[in-house]
Amino acid sequence: MTASPFPAARHILAGEAQGRVIPTSEALSFWGGVDPASGRVIDIHHPLHGVCLTGGILMMPSSRGSCTGSGVLLDLVLTGRAPAALIFSEAEDVLTLGALIASEMFGKPLPVVRVSPETFAALSTSESLRIGPATIETDAFSVPLSPPATAALELTAADRETLDGARGVAASQAMRIICAMAAQQGATRLVDVTQAHIDGCIYASPANLIFAEKMAELGAKVCVPTTMNAISVDRANWEKQGIPADFGNPAARLADAYVRMDCKPTFTCSPYLLDSAPRAGELIAWAESNAVVFANTVLGARTAKHPDFLDLCIALTGRAPLSGVYLDVNRKAARIVEVELPEGVDDAFWPLIGYLAGKASPDRIPLLRGLDQAAPSRDDLKALCAAFGTTSAAPMLHIEGVTPEATLGATVDADHIRITRTDIAQAWGLLNDGPEAVELVAIGSPHASLEECRAFADGLAGRKKHKDVAVIITAGHDVIAAARDEGTLERLTRSGVEVLPDLCWCSITEPLFPTRTKAVMTNSGKYAHYGPGLSGRKVRFGSLADCIEAALNGRAAAHAAGWL
Repeated sequence: MTASPFPAARHILAGEAQGRVIPTSEALSFWGGVDPASGRVIDIHHPLHGVCLTGGILMMPSSRGSCTGSGVLLDLVLTGRAPAALIFSEAEDVLTLGALIASEMFGKPLPVVRVSPETFAALSTSESLRIGPATIETDAFSVPLSPPATAALELTAADRETLDGARGVAASQAMRIICAMAAQQGATRLVDVTQAHIDGCIYASPANLIFAEKMAELGAKVCVPTTMNAISVDRANWEKQGIPADFGNPAARLADAYVRMDCKPTFTCSPYLLDSAPRAGELIAWAESNAVVFANTVLGARTAKHPDFLDLCIALTGRAPLSGVYLDVNRKAARIVEVELPEGVDDAFWPLIGYLAGKASPDRIPLLRGLDQAAPSRDDLKALCAAFGTTSAAPMLHIEGVTPEATLGATVDADHIRITRTDIAQAWGLLNDGPEAVELVAIGSPHASLEECRAFADGLAGRKKHKDVAVIITAGHDVIAAARDEGTLERLTRSGVEVLPDLCWCSITEPLFPTRTKAVMTNSGKYAHYGPGLSGRKVRFGSLADCIEAALNGRAAAHAAGWL
């Protein structure tokens, strides 16, 4: 074996492992992309679809998509279904945090290593490798491996008191986790946040419940205003809806655990629609990928894409690592994306552009040009941000002439890429793999706004949905209350539309998800991507008007939008 001509790698989380190499050049979201019950990749759009990750050395540039991936990885570790190690070529927080929790709280280390792109390329050609204390070894060569970073944090007196247990065991544990994440992010100090949003309340796996109940039993209480993401059941009605107790009970217990820690039971994945939405420049700690992207991009607030579990740790301490897009220098665009704007676009255009922008910029903040003339609405931007967060690891983007910080411009070394009408048409085809006949129309991923509920009711115009089609809108309690007050909820109900609180499409399970469904129609780019893996059904994508037509006649449009 020869020494490596490649740069040294670094342990992000220490540990030893060996196994077959599972390489991919495309980032993967563990939530919606990996089945925690089997360790198999279920994202039908990913090159590793169908591959079992258990026991392998997973190599990919970074993760992407949902903040809930940390919970999925933790569950895989606790059940013995996890990869043996993770190797990244870029900064990565979500899976790293899951591995950190496994080691810190449960004594089950999983090595995480970061290597240079050239080292990544060389290692990925190996059939197997071994990660030791100081080297990565293949059959042909070895790569030096440095220990985890130990940069000293400039902790305040209050931080040190929290770390030493002055505010209780749970806050001390939380501060240790925050400090460990800060070290691997290269942060030298922590910063105060004004509010938090918890994503870990979704019952993605038993690990989410184990973590939350353990922290609650330790007496954890949040110290900043903290909202909660959508959960996995309709909290008040799941038993009447026929949800099996072996799922409904732990899902409800998970929500209750966070409420016991003084989190507000908002149960929405669109916290930016609440009256408590942050203002421009406000430092916050949000998890949930679409919410993070919207907060940074549209509101001009500042939050890292915090993984599940770290969201609670920050809420318990009010402190976050000062790194990433909390800093001015990291909010500039590193890629310029020129978009060809077709004439007469409708609302289906925006999730397609978000989806493509994420694919075009999976690892850096882009600046989109050419869209200002289309004057996107808040709901258009909501759909774009959600789709972007599905395909990119970046916590934000800019849209020239539209979003507030687009004037920051781009870094001097930013490259250029173009999204053409042909690219948009191909994305339409990718997200329309299902048959024309549909049995379910799914609206509300992320949670629907009052304007979307109103537009759906207006489009139905009092007509009844097709007898063989279920139509379900998921929305937050505030939106549902407002829709009830103005009569929109009654109009939807009279047309046969069901409006559900608490849960969203990424967490709906059978039988609330109609079991007879073979194909789903949605206006969400996010759900069009995740839906096939999560539900096992084919998905069709289109505009809100397309969804209304499908609700009335049971068929998706045979052709792409006219503007294409």
